[in-house]
Amino acid sequence: MLTTTRTAALLGGVLIAVLTGCDTPAEKGTPEAAGTEAAARQAAPGRVTSPGLAGMPPVLDPKDVYAADRPGNMSPAVKGFPARIYVPNTNSNTVSVIDPKTYKVIKTIPVGHQPQHVVPSWDLKTLWVNNDLGDSLTPIDPATGKPGKTVPVSDPYNLYFTPDGKYAIVMASMDRELVFRDAHTMKTAKTVPVDCSGVNHADFSMDGRYFIVSCEFSGELLKVDTAKMKIVGQQKLPFKGAMPQDVKLSPDGSKFYIADMIANGMWVLDGKKFTTPKLLPTGKGAHGLYVSRDSKVMYISNRGEGTISVFDFARNKLTKKWRLPNGGSPDMGGVSPDGKVLWLSGRYNAEVYAIDTTTGKQLARIPVGSGPHGLAVYPQPGRYSLGHTGVFR
Repeated sequence: MLTTTRTAALLGGVLIAVLTGCDTPAEKGTPEAAGTEAAARQAAPGRVTSPGLAGMPPVLDPKDVYAADRPGNMSPAVKGFPARIYVPNTNSNTVSVIDPKTYKVIKTIPVGHQPQHVVPSWDLKTLWVNNDLGDSLTPIDPATGKPGKTVPVSDPYNLYFTPDGKYAIVMASMDRELVFRDAHTMKTAKTVPVDCSGVNHADFSMDGRYFIVSCEFSGELLKVDTAKMKIVGQQKLPFKGAMPQDVKLSPDGSKFYIADMIANGMWVLDGKKFTTPKLLPTGKGAHGLYVSRDSKVMYISNRGEGTISVFDFARNKLTKKWRLPNGGSPDMGGVSPDGKVLWLSGRYNAEVYAIDTTTGKQLARIPVGSGPHGLAVYPQPGRYSLGHTGVFR
């Protein structure tokens, strides 16, 4: 979600929220790009029985879409990348870089106006900073930590990639569009107008054939056909003032979970049927959703009350709630490569939290710039990235 001032403006009728697309460093057709894509598309056991999106790497386990994200299961594409936490500070126009071993900020990178998320590219080789009001993307080389030449892109708030690695999806909430761009050249392939307000987060079905999008400011959900690049479903959430945020697919692919800051919980949706979802209360200001490395639980950041809820997939229930000492505003982030630490930005406290995933104990509270938002833990296990702060499969 955007800053308080900007959100108020949007809710008042001035739609300013933005999402955007990304690129990868290797040009399509080069040996480097071809090698990366070939590696990601290697055949694997356990294909899903139904036809998946053409060109998508086969699912490793039809019962667990996150099977490739186990501890230590790092792609050759990220070999040699130092472990870092990248924190976009929306009000400071910088990215703070944290060493997870020392819990210290080791570098501050100036970027464009109002950076919202740090997004790993599909081929894992580039981190893209979405400069929301700056209408640009700043690439960061995760091998060196150095920024590259800024790429002009209109309205970049968040960024996703189609599972086949072909397109970047710019979710432009101010323009009310989903913009499909070539994932390498960023050339626009198709612009899809939307009539909801505040498109921002998404996740794809197990077969990659469709994805679910949250519309933050109108309280709606969209279902989009990936290959056709067409909206095939739209519904209003059954809660007054609903404000849907992060979207995450269940390990078995049967459900989508959508965090809602106003409903104070997460919606449970049958994506295939796209029927009215049910609300599961989690905590005030539910915002981010992160799956554990063993695919057994999901962490829900409740930004409005400084807590993290733990949801057990097999038991279909909340089992724990961790409270940050002295409060806080846990927002977006990710899980460490070994699964032992949950990293979250503190949106309204200019800080980052490191939380032990076994005990829920706060390991560190690290000062950063103003308005930290879409924090990326990098690198992480997985064969390819679907975007956002790191959705790997």
